[in-house]
Amino acid sequence: MFSRGNPSRGVPQRRPAGRLGAAALSVSLFLGLAGPAAAGLTPKDLSGVGLAPPPGARAPLDAAFTDTNGRRLSLGQALDGRPALLMPLDYACRNVCDPMLAVAGAALAGTGLTPGTDFRLVALGINPRADAGTARTMVAGQLGAGPLLDSAVVLTGAPGPVAAVTRAVGYAYAYDRDTDSYAHPAGALVLAGDGRVARALSPLAMTARDLRLALVEAGEGRVGTLPDRLLLLCYGYDPQTGVYTPLIRRILTASGLVTVLGIAGLVAWLHRRSKPATPA
Repeated sequence: MFSRGNPSRGVPQRRPAGRLGAAALSVSLFLGLAGPAAAGLTPKDLSGVGLAPPPGARAPLDAAFTDTNGRRLSLGQALDGRPALLMPLDYACRNVCDPMLAVAGAALAGTGLTPGTDFRLVALGINPRADAGTARTMVAGQLGAGPLLDSAVVLTGAPGPVAAVTRAVGYAYAYDRDTDSYAHPAGALVLAGDGRVARALSPLAMTARDLRLALVEAGEGRVGTLPDRLLLLCYGYDPQTGVYTPLIRRILTASGLVTVLGIAGLVAWLHRRSKPATPA
């Protein structure tokens, strides 16, 4: 159920009809629209707003956009074969998009991964009236100067390509003509380098650990370290909360395996020590 009034007073939820991987996806979302603006949309309009990637969701890599430097590039060029955090944003929104981008930026900075090399941050404007200057100002204001801002790909585009991407990844929003504003989910998606939706993350739980694990997982062995991949054996993505949680069975299995290997190694060492020395 969507809340009216200040968006920080309630959390709308939408459960998807399909499945992402083997698990159903449900993401807690803020309604990215102020109270007076929400009055221009009907409950039916708002019921369709949410983030629910369909089974096998994949963003179209050939969708063409323009970055804040005026260059034309496709989504595939923006990803450049790297795992990415895709954030659909209304660059003119000050209710949810600003703090969401700031939280994501802080979490990405805390991952320890190298922006532009290990991953890409891709912002996609959903408001066609927010131009490149507005986009540049908004993103720079929330990320601050540094490598993350320097490597971020900030895209604007015509309604057609924007709709092609958002529809493909299950990101649905509604335009309110009365107030010239949008109701939109405050969600982010982790994409693999080929555009596949790997994870949908809730901004309410966008931590550095969860982002690192999601990007490592989407990188399919090309990103992160061996400890990261070992950690993924003991942590699993919870589609109900959009975070990674410990998997007790996996932890116990891994602990048991380490214990068995340790005992086997100790027995082998003791066995070698107990052998009589061979006479010269």
